[in-house]
Amino acid sequence: MAEFDYVIVGGGSGGATLASRLSEDPSVTVCLIEAGGDGRGILVRAPAAVVAMLPGRPRLNNYAYQTVPQSGLNGRRGYQPRGRCLGGSSAINAMLYIRGHREDYDDWARAGCAGWSFDEVLPHFLRAEGNQRGASALHGADGPLQVSEQQSPRAISEAFVRAAAECGIARNDDFNGPEQEGAGLYQVTQFHGGAKNGERCSAAAAYLHPVMDQRPNLSVLTGTQALRVVLEDRRAVGVEVRRGGNVETIRARREVALCGGAFNSPQLLMLSGIGDPDELARHGIAVRHALPGVGQNLQDHTDFIVAYKSKQTDMFGIGPVGGLHLLKAIGRWRRDGTGMVATPFAEGGAFIKSSPELRRPDLQLHFVIAITDDHARKLHAGFGFSCHVCVLRPKGRGDVRLNDASPDSAPRIDPRFLADPEDMALLLQGVKKTREIMRSPALEKYRHREVYTADAHTDAQLEQHIRARADTIYHPVGTCKMGVDAMAVVDPQLRVHGIAGLRVVDASVMPTLIGGNTNAPTIMIAERAAGWMRAPAASAQATTAVPEMTPAP
Repeated sequence: MAEFDYVIVGGGSGGATLASRLSEDPSVTVCLIEAGGDGRGILVRAPAAVVAMLPGRPRLNNYAYQTVPQSGLNGRRGYQPRGRCLGGSSAINAMLYIRGHREDYDDWARAGCAGWSFDEVLPHFLRAEGNQRGASALHGADGPLQVSEQQSPRAISEAFVRAAAECGIARNDDFNGPEQEGAGLYQVTQFHGGAKNGERCSAAAAYLHPVMDQRPNLSVLTGTQALRVVLEDRRAVGVEVRRGGNVETIRARREVALCGGAFNSPQLLMLSGIGDPDELARHGIAVRHALPGVGQNLQDHTDFIVAYKSKQTDMFGIGPVGGLHLLKAIGRWRRDGTGMVATPFAEGGAFIKSSPELRRPDLQLHFVIAITDDHARKLHAGFGFSCHVCVLRPKGRGDVRLNDASPDSAPRIDPRFLADPEDMALLLQGVKKTREIMRSPALEKYRHREVYTADAHTDAQLEQHIRARADTIYHPVGTCKMGVDAMAVVDPQLRVHGIAGLRVVDASVMPTLIGGNTNAPTIMIAERAAGWMRAPAASAQATTAVPEMTPAP
């Protein structure tokens, strides 16, 4: 039975960051547990290879979860790809570096999450960031996470930015700068310069791979499935795992940190007897600590895609010509890290307001240099392009529950997409604006035929298309929400209410969804947590006391 100071479950964006930062102190020992592989393979390192991992057939570095049937999506099951290797979903995402709007974090602070205003979290973003543009008041240059300009953006992506300007959307070359609103090219989490130029910089590549073989105080266990958190007298003392067919307990002298993300962290809490008593009773799980908010408050960005076929070939295509282009691109990327293989696919984007009176954008666009359909599970011959549009702060709330009491089963995911009529109305407005941009003169030479929605002329027709094809754009949060109310799961220092020595450090702690992609904020959360966990006072409190503001069992 192994014993460490800290035991971390999940090697994704939160877990990789946390393990690296904690193990910087040679006086402590850290064990990181990951169910998947090491995240070093070519499919992870080559950015364009995401098209092989995203569909989940076969399950390459991807849990490939599904939702329950969604009434707002005509009874369809949504698809929820999540990373299953070191780096987690940062190993299979589009690499876009976005923090969200500053008021998103100020909202957290106003809701009772002391220490989480934008001005308070900014230093932790800067500490993580190694931006190619250099240091400034809003950017860091020396952090492990490489943030780069795109190696070889396509001309059509610049045409998209011009098309947005033709529709009244000003150019913005830094979505993480003083203002978020506008259209531009995304920066990406990708290595710039050196032998790894053009490779994906996942959280593992940034924080973990460079040190995991050099620090004797850091143990990284891949292929290891967490079964439950071991509790003694309302204190987390370790994690029961299955590794190589054997079940064993890895003990934690100081703290256990769950970093499984918005689906797996609440699932593991419930499997450990921490959660809503009624939900646990349905699956025959003994209640160790009643915490009704576990798995509640699920929020995600509901997304719809407008796509066009094109006769132009300077983009990603399926068929003989596209295949020949890809072969040439592979050779170029292997030589110098540039070209099509380095693309994030979503090269251009925009943050827009549905009404000029709004204080911050409420819609986000991702312009893709390919036809994206059903999460790359449906392919279209030839060449094309598409644009995603999503609602940034949905009103609807879903939940994560258990399908059964087995750790090997997928969690039961119910986002309740478009169940709230305000979300449907806003997405419809976003789709109409997206079509206006796509039909602008700057994109004329690229347009050939609109896919799916060419004959949709009325709001009712567009709504039918939305309900038939909308789904996630991969930003689930909120299921172990941070706060001080009765439905909060963790306190503002991410300690699980009522259980000593246990924290959750991932996107599940976000009380509300931020206005943008969630990878960079998750890394920031882990940077923040590492500081608290390394502080002597925090360690002593986590070891010896039950956190304050504990809901009654």
